[in-house]
Amino acid sequence: MSLQSLEGLQRVAGPVSRETFDRFVEFEALFRKWNQRINLAARSTESDLWSRHILDSAQLAVLRPQAQRWLDLGSGGGFPGLIVALIEKERGGFVELVESNRKKAGFLQAAISHFALPARVVPLRIEDAPAAVTQPQVVTARALASLDVLLNLAFPWLSAGATALFHKGRDYRREIEESVHRWSFDLLQHPSLIDPDGVILEISNLHRVES
Repeated sequence: MSLQSLEGLQRVAGPVSRETFDRFVEFEALFRKWNQRINLAARSTESDLWSRHILDSAQLAVLRPQAQRWLDLGSGGGFPGLIVALIEKERGGFVELVESNRKKAGFLQAAISHFALPARVVPLRIEDAPAAVTQPQVVTARALASLDVLLNLAFPWLSAGATALFHKGRDYRREIEESVHRWSFDLLQHPSLIDPDGVILEISNLHRVES
């Protein structure tokens, strides 16, 4: 990886050490190795893994630089949960990753152990996870479900005061419109630094709309 790659990481994630950058490079290699054996990410996106998945996930770090407790729902191949954990290794935060798929949870645990990350895997369905995790400050999810479904899944934590940072693509406006019939929430839209059509939806003060 070049100096340009380090500068790209710092542009989206804020100040990171050279040591953290080196871990990112090593993580990319580890991910590619595992992705040959189990389906962590679509092979069609692997050629642009650094930007499309790693940097896209890393941009969350600048939105909540002081957060210490993170919860990632449906972590899959570790985006964004493992990426946040790689950054939090030098910041002092902790990430819990909820993933019910046994093989993907195995990869997550292997990566956590390999890099001694401040994180743990919760191998449960999201609906069963509330009793098994610590109340987070930030809840994340990427490429998991529609916004309406995400809000329902994250409700136990968001209703208790957590803030959501959800990656969304070009259809995010439609998803917001479909959600406001069932939910009341405060919303900030952060343009993605990676995807020109994407946003990070920052959601707080979530309540169900009474019918």
